[in-house]
Amino acid sequence: MPLRTRMFTSLYHAVSGRVPVSELTAAQRERARSVAMPALPPVTWVTGAVPRGVTVWSSRFTARDGATIPLRLYRPAADGSAAPLPVVVYLHGGGWVLGNPQGYDALCGFLADAVGAVVVNVDYRLAPEHPAPQGVHDTVDAVRWVGEHAAEVGGDSTRIAVCGDSAGGNLAAVAALVVRDDGGPRIAHQALLYPGTDATRSHPSITEHANAPILTRADIDGYLGHYLDGTGLDLSDPLVSPFWAEDLSGLPPALVQTADLDPLRDEGQAYASRLAEAGVPVRATNYGGAPHGFMSMPGIVPCAGQARFELAAEMRTHLHP
Repeated sequence: MPLRTRMFTSLYHAVSGRVPVSELTAAQRERARSVAMPALPPVTWVTGAVPRGVTVWSSRFTARDGATIPLRLYRPAADGSAAPLPVVVYLHGGGWVLGNPQGYDALCGFLADAVGAVVVNVDYRLAPEHPAPQGVHDTVDAVRWVGEHAAEVGGDSTRIAVCGDSAGGNLAAVAALVVRDDGGPRIAHQALLYPGTDATRSHPSITEHANAPILTRADIDGYLGHYLDGTGLDLSDPLVSPFWAEDLSGLPPALVQTADLDPLRDEGQAYASRLAEAGVPVRATNYGGAPHGFMSMPGIVPCAGQARFELAAEMRTHLHP
């Protein structure tokens, strides 16, 4: 691991006073979910900043059960054209338990600017208050809402991608499966950033990097415990573990990016291999020296800039044919 990455992750663990997610009280979870770091130095030295000219605004849609789901949207600087833009539906990380869209302003702003797309960041409902498959339902409903209402946000409903990191990468992958099987707009591309694809936790990197920086095996166990508790869903159910879906053919072209120092590394790579075996066009890249979550830390992890460039280039290829 590069020195500055190692120094930052050590400092992060020292000052965060981390409480295992399984031990957080309801009040502590709510506080953690509401944290929004200021978009100012020194925070932006780590995360990057929303590019100049990118417009950020809020909206919402109604889910299948009548619930109101907040959205955070990003649009690149106007180029003088009135043509609609592609739409990227983004799902944030946080183990299906933590996280919020505002915490992804820098990354989503980057995507809007670099891809030339409207980014729709979904504030899907979180466990344990809303266990699986609620996050999947909210994600699929968001994709279908974009398919029907893209024009309202300046988007093109024929050019939709899904993108997510970690648990959000899981939701993006599962949504692509559900939309293929149960209907919805055509998804032109799926970008999965260090995704969780196999809740059985049976791949070697889960043990190899059990005590990795940022994300540990114990963290994963805690998140899955909240996400699946009382649901009756099997760990290998494709709504939880897309790796175990019987048929992956006909899914959108995919980019799968993994971090070498991540417990989730091997299941992400294994999912990419299964997609390729099913005839899905796939680009898979593993970033050496990178911990889980590195795409949100371009100021700390040297390869994050390269990974962001790869992400934007792949999405542009499929959204601006």
